[in-house]
Formats: sequence, C-alpha cells, structure tokens
Amino acid sequence: MRRRAVQMIVMAVTVAVLLLGVPMGILGAIFVWNSEQASLDQRASALGRSVERRLVNGEDLDVDMLEAWVGSTEQYDASILVQGPDGEQYRAGPRLPDKVVRSLHITPSGATVRMDVDAGDVRWQATQVVLLVVVAAVLALGVGLLVARHQARRLSAPLIYLAASAEQVGSGQVRPRMKPSGIEEIDLVAAELVRTADRMAGRLAAERQFAADASHQLRTPLTALSMRLEEILALSDNEEVREEARVSLEQVERLTGVVEDLLRSSRSAGGGTTEAVHLDEVFAQQREEWGRAFRKARRELVLDDAAGLAVLASPGALAQVLATLLENALKYGGGATRIVTRPASAGHGVFIDVSDEGPGVSDDLAPDIFTKHVSGGTGTGLGLALAKDLVAADGGRLELSQRRPPVFTIFLNAVPRALDPDVVLPQGALVSVGRRRRRR
Repeated sequence: MRRRAVQMIVMAVTVAVLLLGVPMGILGAIFVWNSEQASLDQRASALGRSVERRLVNGEDLDVDMLEAWVGSTEQYDASILVQGPDGEQYRAGPRLPDKVVRSLHITPSGATVRMDVDAGDVRWQATQVVLLVVVAAVLALGVGLLVARHQARRLSAPLIYLAASAEQVGSGQVRPRMKPSGIEEIDLVAAELVRTADRMAGRLAAERQFAADASHQLRTPLTALSMRLEEILALSDNEEVREEARVSLEQVERLTGVVEDLLRSSRSAGGGTTEAVHLDEVFAQQREEWGRAFRKARRELVLDDAAGLAVLASPGALAQVLATLLENALKYGGGATRIVTRPASAGHGVFIDVSDEGPGVSDDLAPDIFTKHVSGGTGTGLGLALAKDLVAADGGRLELSQRRPPVFTIFLNAVPRALDPDVVLPQGALVSVGRRRRRR
C-alpha cells in the first residue's frame, strides 16, 4: 500500500514536471536567444544613428569612434564593421568564429553597420536557463517524493491499525480500540467495525445467556428424572422394570452430558465466557460477602453503580477481581472503601473505581504493584497480578490510577444502551456517507 501510494504520487509529480518543465526549458532558451538578438539590433541601430549624425555634420569616420560600441559589462563584446558611402570600411572588436548572431543596419546616407556577437556565448546563456529549469524539476521531484512518503505513511498507518482492530475482533476482543485518523473513508470503515463488534457482542451475550438458561432449564428436570429412575431402580422387584430403569437412567445421564458439552462448546466458540453483566447484581453479591467484615472493622463499604451500563465480562472473574481489591483495601487501607462506576466517553465502556482513605501505595512499590510475587506487606504478591490478567482476558484493563489515597480503576467494555443484550439481532444504526443515507 505504502509503496503503491508513493509510486502514484511520484508518477503524478513526474508527469506534471515534464508537462511544465520541458516547454518551460524550450521557451526559456528561445526567449534568451530572441532577447539577445533584440539587444544586438538596438545596439546596431544606435551605432547607425551615431554614424549618420557624423556624416550629416561632415565629420570623418574612424576606428576610435567604434571602440565605445564594442561592449560593456552587461553586454557581449561585438565585432563591428562599418562601411561608409564611399566604400571605405572600419572594423572594431574581437575576431569571432563563423557562427555568430548578426544585426545589419543601413543608414539614410547609405552607410552600412554590421554588428556580430559569438553565438556560443548566447547558446551558453540559453543552456544555463535550461539547466536552471532542470534543477528546479529535480527539486520538485525531491519535494514530491518527501510529500509522497509522508502521505503514504499517513494513509497506511490507519489501515494497519484497522487491520489490527479487525484481528482483535476476530480473536475475541469485544471492542477494537481505535483513534480517529482524520481520513473520512477510513474512519467510516472503523466506525462500521465498531458497530459490527457491538452487534457481535450483543449476539454473543444473548447466545451465551440462552445457552446458560437452556442448560439450567434442562438440567433441573433431567436431575429430577434421574432421581425418579434411581428410586424405581431401588424399589422395584421386577427384573424387567429394573432393567428398563437402568437403561433409561443411562440415557438421562448421557443426555445430561450432551447438555454440558453443548454449553462448553458454545462458550468456547464464542471466544470466551464473557457475557452481559449488570454491575448492581455483582455489587449486591460483594456487599453481602464483605459487608460483615467491614462492619466488624468499623469501616464503611459503599458500592454505587452510577453508570448504569451492562458490561461484557466473566461474572466469576469480575467477582474475584473485586474481592481481591476489597481484601487489599480491608487489609492495607483505611477509612471508607468505595466502589463507584462511571461511563467512558461515548458510553462505550465503564470505569470501576475502587478507592479507600488509607496511606496509599509507596512510590517504590507503585511501578511493580501488578508484578507477581511483589507485595507491600506479608502477602504472596499474586492477587493483583492475577486480577490484572483476569480483567485483560475479558478485554479490559486494571490500573493504579492514583497512589495516595489509593484508587484502582477497572475498565470494561460496555454494552451500548442502543443494544439490548437479550435481543439476538439488534437494529443497525443509520450510516451517513455525504448526502447518501442507507439503513442496514
């Protein structure tokens, strides 16, 4: 892509240089030649008037009078020949080769004035103009090459990021992380990729929810049926009945295994176990689990889902991450511990801030806080490292956003408000391209 863009831009610049430079060089050389011819004609005409004035005044012609007309610093030295009315000739100036630029003037009294300059000097001046055009063309090509490489990088970099984002979606990331490139067409494709990821996330969440509900609904009657068959097998004295019960019990156990296998296959094919999770439910579970411990320590525990958005996460993994942070806050922190959510820009994600009023994290420990076997106390140093890996596995991130007082921030991708995770096929958005609109 980058090489083709450079080639196209350089080719366009080359064509423009050829179309403009070649005629300019030719016209410049012609202009120099014609300009020197016109200048020589003016010099010969002025000399002719001077000769005519002498003849009218009865003064004699001589070679000395011609020396002043040979040349100056702004003019080429000319070879001058003046022939009077009586046929006498007067010469001045250098002897020139055969190829000259010539101007001939005849006065009213019949005197002839001939003035020549070396054609080689005029040709060299014209060549200098052509060389100047060639140098300007080479500079234009060089500037064009630099601009082409810059524009090629500007065009190819967003496409590389776009390909990487598509790979993220294909590998299970629920939302690609892309910044606007400033190129309308590429940004349009990127926006469509984000919308596609949203739809895929909604469908996957609905499918996983359906699989979980179906598994739960099927396992309950299958378990009851299995218990009834076991009861029949234990109480019946009829051998045929016992045999039929045994066969039926094997079929039920096989069907239960099939349901479990289908559930695992659905989660594996979906790219993980993430699903649409409502944080208030997770917070309620954490409040029930940790509320007693915090009350016993005479500390306040506040959990507030202010964002109100469903996130794409593994419920068990998210609960374990929050439990790790609450345990650290209870053990090393102080004062009130708060877990508060806030929406990310454009509602595409949710930040979960876990904070307390303790002394915080030291500057020496902060850079390695998520490194395994690194702990500020008596712990093993595995909890935060595992928590960071669990959040990353769901496409999010865990960071220490503030050292004192400590604030740990979890970022998770959110299910947009326009998408209902319980609907398998959410309605697409309206896409605008210039003045054309289309509904998908």
